[in-house]
Amino acid sequence: MDIQRNILLAGMFALAFLLLIRWNAFQPEAIQNATLQTVETQTVLPVETNGGENSDIPVVIQSGVQSKPENIEVFENKLITVSTDTLNITIDTLGGDIVNASLPKFPTTQEENSPPFQIMERTSNILYIAQSGLIGANGLDNQKTRPLFQSKQTAYVMKEGEPLSVDLDITTSDGVAITKRFIFSPESYLIEIQYIINNKMDKAWSGNLFAQIKRDDHQPEVSSGFGIKPFHGAAITTEEQNYKKLSLDDISEQEFKQSINGGWVAFIQHYFLSAWVPDKNSTNNYSIRKMKNSNIYIFGFIGNEKVIPPGSKDIISTKLYVGPKDVKKLEEISDYLDLTVDYGWLWWIAKPLHTILSSAHAILGNWGWSIICLTLIIKMIFFPLSNKAYLSMAAMRKVTPKMMEIREKYGDNRQKLQEEMMKLYRSEKINPLGGCLPMLIQMPVFISLYWTLLESVEIRQAPFMGWITDLSVMDPYFCLPLLMGVSMFLQQKMNPTPPDPTQAKVMQLLPVMFTFMFLWFPAGLVLYWLVNNIISMIHQAYINHKVEGSIVRK
Repeated sequence: MDIQRNILLAGMFALAFLLLIRWNAFQPEAIQNATLQTVETQTVLPVETNGGENSDIPVVIQSGVQSKPENIEVFENKLITVSTDTLNITIDTLGGDIVNASLPKFPTTQEENSPPFQIMERTSNILYIAQSGLIGANGLDNQKTRPLFQSKQTAYVMKEGEPLSVDLDITTSDGVAITKRFIFSPESYLIEIQYIINNKMDKAWSGNLFAQIKRDDHQPEVSSGFGIKPFHGAAITTEEQNYKKLSLDDISEQEFKQSINGGWVAFIQHYFLSAWVPDKNSTNNYSIRKMKNSNIYIFGFIGNEKVIPPGSKDIISTKLYVGPKDVKKLEEISDYLDLTVDYGWLWWIAKPLHTILSSAHAILGNWGWSIICLTLIIKMIFFPLSNKAYLSMAAMRKVTPKMMEIREKYGDNRQKLQEEMMKLYRSEKINPLGGCLPMLIQMPVFISLYWTLLESVEIRQAPFMGWITDLSVMDPYFCLPLLMGVSMFLQQKMNPTPPDPTQAKVMQLLPVMFTFMFLWFPAGLVLYWLVNNIISMIHQAYINHKVEGSIVRK
């Protein structure tokens, strides 16, 4: 049996199988139709004590003293809007929660006047909000009520190039003045949230900061039956794992609890995420859980107790990231937060590919041409291996008639057939593995690039040329996949024909199978494969012409 053909065939099927698995993993599941009860702005959801599965606001128990309501005058809660160059935020004065967040630099679609992408919202059927507060002996938040803050304005707009602070104020009957301050920076998706506590009591004030993402189980909408649907769930960093993912099913089965120094907790989806990032020098108790008899999930942490002496003033703070999966920005915010850009187990290859792709875009200004540039660079890196492969295939092509003669002569004697084939390889000094092993080595690069293009938010809605207006989705007219299939067919014709008829038929089916599979792949990935095939064809044609009329000697 032809060893080279079998190994090459096995390698191509392995690549197809891996890509098919990854493709299936991204297929959309049926969007759940579970209905969430309307969340009114003045409604407080039922809660239980610490550890209760239906608790909304966490509770700390210290020396037998639980969080208790302060005697705070009740006003009507209001919604405050905040507009920056990167974020549109809505804050509810009841609790000071962020109940709406959209990204003006990321339109929902490519249509004209498309609204900004909505990452957080609180509606009658969708709940995805960011909560924070103070619990503990003197905390404002507890099982029965949330603090109602006052604000001087109902709308805030960032001035160009200047940071923006939004203050929510409250004073308890005990004389403690508390300001919840949201600090927005230009060109940033990171929000700093400070509690400025002025303790005017004649005793110490004590409390704990908590921050959490509260979300239902709704699934992001997809554009078509073959839309992309990557991992959708919680992520956290621990001392044991730099990046730990927890699907909603995992959380439903078992609650996650752990004390971590610094750290972060996030909810991730395709291209975007929200993440609470406490002070890296603090110790925090993280919890990821599902509320009992509900489709609501809580991802958050509780900080250590803060004690403020009487007559003193102090600040408790944390940070919230709401925005795109931008590797560089996430690296600057916290250790391992950039791993939420999930390149899979071949991340150590995918990250350099992303770096090269970004560098090319900085020069070319077009992600399509950047992908072509990346393809050329990868081909240059693997040139020695590819050259060796094509030389070996050219040699095999030259001796194909002799191989066919041997197969016809010894086709009924398998052992003798193998012996004669090996004699032919030795006499012609041909390595039957030389044409396939270099290609197998390149397969991790192909798969890594697949993940790179799927996870890179920069590719979202990025146009190339002509009808390709979004490299992150499939070619609307299937032109690139069909061209890729044609190039694969032509390239196959340049290779030596397998002596075995069965192998030959299977090889003829590969272009058809790959074309069908690539119909729904992102146009950026198909563009890479098409350019790679064209370059390979030119290289292989040159090698075939070079060795024409003589047998390659090594």
